[in-house]
Amino acid sequence: MLPAGGPSPAQTCGAVLVAAVLLQSVCVAVTFLYFTSELRQLQDSYSKSGIACLTGEEIGNSIHNLELVESDDREADPCWQVKWHLGKLIKKMMSRSYEENISAINVERTLTLPQAEGQQPRAPSRRIAAHLTGSSSRRSSLSPRINTLPRRGIGHKINNWESSRKGHSFLYNVELRNGELVIPQTGFYYIYSQIYFRFRENENEDSDLLGQIRNPKQLVQYVYKLTNYPEPILLMKSARTSCWSKKAEYGLYSIYQGGVFQLKREDRIFVSVSNSDIVDTDKEASFFGAFMI
Repeated sequence: MLPAGGPSPAQTCGAVLVAAVLLQSVCVAVTFLYFTSELRQLQDSYSKSGIACLTGEEIGNSIHNLELVESDDREADPCWQVKWHLGKLIKKMMSRSYEENISAINVERTLTLPQAEGQQPRAPSRRIAAHLTGSSSRRSSLSPRINTLPRRGIGHKINNWESSRKGHSFLYNVELRNGELVIPQTGFYYIYSQIYFRFRENENEDSDLLGQIRNPKQLVQYVYKLTNYPEPILLMKSARTSCWSKKAEYGLYSIYQGGVFQLKREDRIFVSVSNSDIVDTDKEASFFGAFMI
């Protein structure tokens, strides 16, 4: 029997166990702190070594003489490994950027329209455009009813267009000769034209002529191109039939057409109509123009 005031065996064992657990915890904590400190030192040392490899600090002349080191020594040298990995990354990024630029250039070349043979390069700031309007002197603006010139196509060519910036007319780097626009530069052009036909009965006109004018078989607008070829080339044609009532005081018709065509330098374009007697050359209703695209 132990004295009544002394610790029991169970208490002694418990105290020893608690002390052992506390000692183990302290050892684990000390070990964790120690290894953490060592890892930080290693990390800082490796980072400084990597930065030194790139900046040349603490390496001396060995960085500049890497090419002279044997291959086995290079692989064992951490500084050489840092530079090798960095060089591989830079080459990969440069190769990707080069491939992207080449692809963009190829797409741009594919989408660009091929230049025609003999085509001159166009200056970016050079504007080529023309808009001609009807002239007030209608009778002088049309060719004779009987066209004896073989290079004028079908119909009666409109000769006298307004181009002197009166109203809406203008010429930019384009010449007008005898009702024909002279193309200054090879390229693609949008050509458009509208003719306004207006019939108004005149009591003094001959009845036979009046009947022919009142009921024409067709109203046609032609757009031609003149080249070195002996005959003019028809680019566009638009037509409609009309039959005015005998009780009608007048009749009105407008024909518009437009399209994109490839023209060469010194080509000429003009407009002709089938019924010159009923053409109204109102500047807002009858017009002709082209511009380079």
